[in-house]
Amino acid sequence: MNRLFILALPLVLLAGCQEDDLAGLPPAVTMPADAVGHYCQMVLAEHPGPKAQVLLDGEETPLFFSQVRDAISYQRMPEQSHAITAIYVNDMAAAPSWEEPGADNWIAAGAAHFVVGSTRVGGMGAAELVPFSDADTAAAFAAEHGGRVERLDGIADHEVLSPEETPQAHDGHDFMKRLERVSQERES
Repeated sequence: MNRLFILALPLVLLAGCQEDDLAGLPPAVTMPADAVGHYCQMVLAEHPGPKAQVLLDGEETPLFFSQVRDAISYQRMPEQSHAITAIYVNDMAAAPSWEEPGADNWIAAGAAHFVVGSTRVGGMGAAELVPFSDADTAAAFAAEHGGRVERLDGIADHEVLSPEETPQAHDGHDFMKRLERVSQERES
């Protein structure tokens, strides 16, 4: 019995430390209906998929992101001018739908289970990291839409920092049609 206790004690302490780390975070902010994405400056409510907010040291208003992938990318790039105090992501297990991810269902990114590499794309049409508070719900989403479940620290930098390839980037036919149309406009 004592041996089992000694073996389990580090796991209990580790779980307690993780909860303490998350308990000290400043609270998430309700996403206003007119919130715009930090990178795209577009109204978030007009785009489907999960959103994120990044709270910065010394700033009262968070940066909102159209996609969770963008917020994690922001976190990992060295260009930020302020220290990040917290990152929150929509809990898609509590979201009304993909089209309406919610304004108040935030979870700390460090507590989320992310589906990486699914067929679902985020609000800006790029690959998305789909966050869930529950590992089983994340696994069910991955079974339906592809991908794998990872914690934040298991997501490789190249999965959020690499340029996103879109089908249009490889569609030479579309490019040729646009080029032809521009050429015709110049001739007339």
